[in-house]
Amino acid sequence: MTEPEAEDRKPQSDEARSAFVPPAGVVAQPVPVEEESSTTSEFALPKGLGVPQVPATDSEGSAFSMPRTYSSKHAPPAFTPPAGIPRVDLTKDVPWQDRMRTMLRMPVAERPVPETVQKTEDEGPAVPRVLDLTLRIGELLLAGGEGAEDVEAAMFAVCRSYGLDRCEPGVTFTLLSISYQPSLVEDPVTASRTVRRRGTDYTRLAAVYQLVDDISDDQTEVSLEESYRRLAEIRRNRHPYSGWLLTMATGGLAGAASVLVGGDAIVFVAAAIGAMLGDRLAWLCAGRGLPEFYQFTVAAMPAAAMGAALTIAHVDVRASAVITGGLFALLPGRALVAGVQDGLTGYYITAAARLLEVMYFYVGIVIGVLVILYFGVKLGAELNPDAALQSSNRPGWQIAASMLLTLCFAVLLQQERSTVLIVTLNGGVAWSVYGAMHYVGEISPVASTAAAAGLVGLFGQLLSRYRFASALPYTTAAIGPLLPGSATYFGLLAIAQNDVDEGLVSLTKAAALAMAIAIGVNLGSEISRLFLRLPGASAGARRAAKRTRGF
Repeated sequence: MTEPEAEDRKPQSDEARSAFVPPAGVVAQPVPVEEESSTTSEFALPKGLGVPQVPATDSEGSAFSMPRTYSSKHAPPAFTPPAGIPRVDLTKDVPWQDRMRTMLRMPVAERPVPETVQKTEDEGPAVPRVLDLTLRIGELLLAGGEGAEDVEAAMFAVCRSYGLDRCEPGVTFTLLSISYQPSLVEDPVTASRTVRRRGTDYTRLAAVYQLVDDISDDQTEVSLEESYRRLAEIRRNRHPYSGWLLTMATGGLAGAASVLVGGDAIVFVAAAIGAMLGDRLAWLCAGRGLPEFYQFTVAAMPAAAMGAALTIAHVDVRASAVITGGLFALLPGRALVAGVQDGLTGYYITAAARLLEVMYFYVGIVIGVLVILYFGVKLGAELNPDAALQSSNRPGWQIAASMLLTLCFAVLLQQERSTVLIVTLNGGVAWSVYGAMHYVGEISPVASTAAAAGLVGLFGQLLSRYRFASALPYTTAAIGPLLPGSATYFGLLAIAQNDVDEGLVSLTKAAALAMAIAIGVNLGSEISRLFLRLPGASAGARRAAKRTRGF
């Protein structure tokens, strides 16, 4: 028997037998062949209905490709959410800062599309030029110390006034960017600008705010060319105060601060001379191209050297008041308030960068003062840290000194002459509130400082809303008398005398006072926007401030 025949005689296994194979002896019936299935699906096409043939395209379509029937000129408006769009009052009765801040805090899908304020040509606005103008305006505001949210509000106002409603500005510490998307199916246009130089000139800041106010005003027609011309004039304008006047203002600020902490006429003169020497040295370092860290270090040395020299010469004066007055002229209160304000409004990257800058400035001041105090102690200077406990209760002199300090601070900030008197009165009110709460009411200095700073922020925001301008010229100089100069000095002195624990306690108090100032100013501004709305403002506009509840 051959091998193939043996394979045929082997029994088939169960696994090889299919359930559909008929058993032996059963004849399988052939399956009838039909032209059509007897059962018709409900999705099948009826007989006689032809299917149109779609011509094949060269490339496969994408969800992001623009439809052939789309026209950007006749684009439909954005969709309306199911719950409707919150009412936002965009009338002239409300400052443009509040209007644009409300829009920025809204989700993109819920923003109403207002009418274009500035007239544009039939072919639409020149998008690249509008974006460039917006970035240049934002650069001046950010370089002048304005908060990130206010800079974004100004950029948003300029774009929407020229018809670019689908725009998203972005602000960080040194980078400005803005993105505009013509429609949901067109490619976005993005531009950015880097802020490399910063300067303090509140007169220029006020001029930029006036330009943005005119652009966003529906009663004033400002073309792109006119906006560029006015912006160029703002950049070319000289500072309102000369260099020698700024140096004298630095001396006056230091002398007034020394009177606040108990100094007399000799202390006033010594503190003023030390501060003016420090200012000239800082200008010299700036001319040589040294970073601001070294400028602050050098500027802090003359005032500390003046106080140590008076102590070594056995002059019967309060040397601590001399050094404290010199520190008042250097403390970066403007940057501190702006950093905390950015953090409270949700711009954490910009806030972290600003506060890091403030920390470097403080470290520079600490190094400059510690070097002088160390050598002063070695040379026999008897500096007493316990002098911080000797409070001086001279309300008349202190109020006058606080107003002089605020006046000099306003000059250093290059403010407009029309705002100097108002902010000087605001500084006197702030110190009066602090003195009444701390010296008379015996309330803690941190709480007293926060309350006084809150009043400064409230008054400053009301004045800015009345004049449709920035709040910085009305608040920054007014917080000058509240800066923690004495706590900083006594902390540094304790560290120089090897009492590190006492020094850290005093420096922690200084940090708490600084945070109280910043939070108080911001809280006063928010209270004014929350409750003291101008006529025509929407009652539901504050709903746009909702962001998250921690989850």
